[in-house]
Amino acid sequence: MDSRTAERWSLKSVRLSLYALLQILDVAAIVAGFLMASFLREDKWLSPQGYHIVLLVVPIFLMFAFTRDSYSIGSLKSLSESVRRPFSALFATALIVMMFTFFSQTGTDISRLAFAFAFASSTILLAVGRFIVHQIIWWKLRGIVIDQLLIIDGVPPIAFEKGMYCVDAQAEKLYPDPMDPHMLSHLSEVVKGYDRIIVACTRERRSDWALFLKGSDVTGELLVGGANNLGAIGLGDFDGKDTLVVSRGTLSLVNRLKKRAFDLAITIPLLIFLAPLLLIVAIAIKLDSPGPVLFRQPRVGQGNRIFNIYKFRSMQAADGDKNGDQSTRLNDQRITRVGNFIRKTSIDELPQLINVLRSEMSVVGPRPHALGSLAGDKLFWEINQRYWLRHALKPGITGLAQIRGFRGATNHQEDLEARLQSDLEYLEGWRMWRDVTILFGTAKVLIHPNAY
Repeated sequence: MDSRTAERWSLKSVRLSLYALLQILDVAAIVAGFLMASFLREDKWLSPQGYHIVLLVVPIFLMFAFTRDSYSIGSLKSLSESVRRPFSALFATALIVMMFTFFSQTGTDISRLAFAFAFASSTILLAVGRFIVHQIIWWKLRGIVIDQLLIIDGVPPIAFEKGMYCVDAQAEKLYPDPMDPHMLSHLSEVVKGYDRIIVACTRERRSDWALFLKGSDVTGELLVGGANNLGAIGLGDFDGKDTLVVSRGTLSLVNRLKKRAFDLAITIPLLIFLAPLLLIVAIAIKLDSPGPVLFRQPRVGQGNRIFNIYKFRSMQAADGDKNGDQSTRLNDQRITRVGNFIRKTSIDELPQLINVLRSEMSVVGPRPHALGSLAGDKLFWEINQRYWLRHALKPGITGLAQIRGFRGATNHQEDLEARLQSDLEYLEGWRMWRDVTILFGTAKVLIHPNAY
C-alpha cells in the first residue's frame, strides 16, 4: 500500500471514529436531558410501570437518525446539516413516543412538563455536542473530511483545493477505454478509496469518463461548460466552475454496512454447516481426475476491478478455460464425471463463499463474468457499453438474472441483453428485502436445465 492509499484509508478511519463520536454524544445528550427532567419532576414521572422512558427513546432516535443520514459525510461537512438531521430525528421520536404512551394508556403516568423539558434539554445538549465535533473537524482536519481526486486528461492544468490529489491521465497513461477491461481495472484501482472524483477532460473523452464513473462506486463529476448528453444526475461546483454529477455511488454507508453484515451473517454459518460437504466434494474431485481441487479464474468485479473467483474444478485440468473464451456446451467433453454433477447442482459455486469473506463478492449481486465471455461472436462489452455499469456493486454468487432463469451459455446477443437488463434493474434502488427474496428464489433454481 503506497503512502497516498494509506492516507485515504486513514481519513476513512477518522470519519468512522467521528460517526461513532457523534452517536455517543447524541445518546449522551438524550440520556442527560432525561436525567435532568427526572431531577426536576422526580424519576417516577418518566418511568411508567417502572421502566424509564429513555430506554424507549434512545433506540427509536437512533433508528430515525440513521435513516436521516445523521452520521454521514454531509453531517461532517456542514454544521447546519449536522444539527438539522438529528433534530428532525428527535422530533419524530417524540411523536412516536407520544403515540406509544397514548395507545398503551401510560400517558397519564407521565408528566407532560417533564416530557417537554426532557426533549427540550436533549435538543440543546445535542446541538452542543454537534458543535463540539464540528470544531474538532476544523481544528484537527482543517475541514477536510473527504478524499477528492482531480483527473486532468488532455486539458491545461487547473487550480485545485488544498488536501486534494491530482493525476495527469496522459502522463500516467490512463484512459477509460470501454474496450480494454485491463485498463478499466487499473484505472479503478487508481480511483479506489476516493469519495469524490472530478474529471477535467476534452469534449471527445467525456462520454468514456462518464461511463467509467457510473460503473464505479464513487461520486463522479465532469468539469464541463454548456449542455451535454452524458446522463448527468445533478450539478456541482469546483473552483468556481460548474460540474455535472454523473454518479453518486450505489449505496450509502449505512446500506453498505447492512449489506456486508448480511453477507457475513449468511456466509460464516454456511461455511461451518457445509464444511463436511466441501471436504467430500474436494476428495471426490481429487480422486476423479488429476489437478487442483479449486479453479481460479479472473473475473470483472466491483468498479470493473479484476479479481480471481474460486470454484470447484469441474473440468479436466488441462482443459481449463482461464479466460472463459469458450462457453460450456451440453455434453461438453471437458467436464469430468464429478464436475458434471456439481455443475448441475450448483455445488461448484460454493467456494465463492471464500470470495464473499474476502469482500470481493457479495451473496447477492450481478454475476461476475470472465474476460473472454462471448454472446454470439462478440465480447459482452462490445454488444452494449452499459455492461460496465453493472459493476457499480460487488458481484454476487446469485442475482436477479439467475432467479429469472438467465444462466448457462450465452449463445446469442439477446442472452446478454436479458442478463444486463436484470442486473441494472437490481442496481436501481437497492433494498435489503430484495436480497432476501432473491436468496429464497435461488433455492428454486439450484438445479436448472441450463446448468451444464
